[in-house]
Amino acid sequence: MPRVVGVRFRRAGKVYYFAPGDLELAAGDRVLVETVRGVELGQVVGPARDVAEADITTPLKAVIRRATGEDLASIQDNRAKERDALRVAKEKVEARGLDMNLVDVEYGFDGGRIIFYFTADGRVDFRELVKDLAAVFRTRIELRQIGVRDEAKLLGGLGACGRELCCCSFLTDFQPVSIRMAKDQNLSLNPAKISGLCGRLMCCLRYESDHYERGRSALPEVGSRVATPEGHGKVTAVNPLRGTVTVELEGGPGARTYCAQQVQEQGNG
Repeated sequence: MPRVVGVRFRRAGKVYYFAPGDLELAAGDRVLVETVRGVELGQVVGPARDVAEADITTPLKAVIRRATGEDLASIQDNRAKERDALRVAKEKVEARGLDMNLVDVEYGFDGGRIIFYFTADGRVDFRELVKDLAAVFRTRIELRQIGVRDEAKLLGGLGACGRELCCCSFLTDFQPVSIRMAKDQNLSLNPAKISGLCGRLMCCLRYESDHYERGRSALPEVGSRVATPEGHGKVTAVNPLRGTVTVELEGGPGARTYCAQQVQEQGNG
């Protein structure tokens, strides 16, 4: 099996595998690696290990060397250039009257490429903008349209919980989130309460979704008729976390709550 080391280029970004060669690397080491976009600086996320061929993309690129102090200084210089580049690009977008929102700029390590990330409601013809930017920066220019969730990941912020957004602190991939997840967890369906800064459903709705789904599968559905130790009735509520069922009993005794093992489903009422 190939021996690889995982490298990340952005905080909470995807981890890519590279061949470490003879280098002994540890988590946190900054390294220069060969990528499809040229030489880039990344951070090692763990020691080298063996992985199956099916888990890597061939041909496997190599780690060139550990980053030096000069390399790190170059990255800091690029960060400063990115702020200026974003300002200039926004001026060009406004001058062209383009319906797009520039979000972030990324300089390649060697300065041979600049990537501008933007959001827009639809497709944007930015060919003339690329020419304007190339004339200013005299290097290869790329514009990439991203979604609002990617925008939140790049810009960061605090969620309703008061903590840093999951997407920019530890989530490496966006998983599908549906309104059904909020319903299953008995959460308010008020969009303001279940939406993140990106305007989409909060990623954290998915964290407990599987647990709720498993819990519900062991409980009768709301509206079904069940037999209880105190008689027959109709299920009015279920609690997947506690594994309990609330039943409105026939004959007026009122609602009672039972463990799932205490009721027997008899069909829909």
